[in-house]
Amino acid sequence: MSDIDIRDDRANGRLEASAGGHVVGRIEYFVLDAPARALVPVHTVVEPAHEGQGIAGSLARELYAGAAREDAAVVPLCPYVAKWAERHPDEAPAAGPQLFRAATAWLDAHPGRF
Repeated sequence: MSDIDIRDDRANGRLEASAGGHVVGRIEYFVLDAPARALVPVHTVVEPAHEGQGIAGSLARELYAGAAREDAAVVPLCPYVAKWAERHPDEAPAAGPQLFRAATAWLDAHPGRF
């Protein structure tokens, strides 16, 4: 996986993994500003030809690392990211229930976004 580059396309709410100039995986997310700053991943996709190469895990790890650099929480509404966080509690601090409620409310208020 050394030829995979990960970049944050914040304007479009995507953390993207690229290989050979092509996006091969992504986590779609939004930024929650209240009650606290948080990144909220809602969907993880890896192109079929690149499955099984650790791309989704690398994206999840970078999402948490990026949130830590921003002093933000991660509220994993995406099932893959939630499972990854359960397996890596040392890298994925848990968000509180208030953030989960706020993130779910935001998503409900923006039904066509994801």
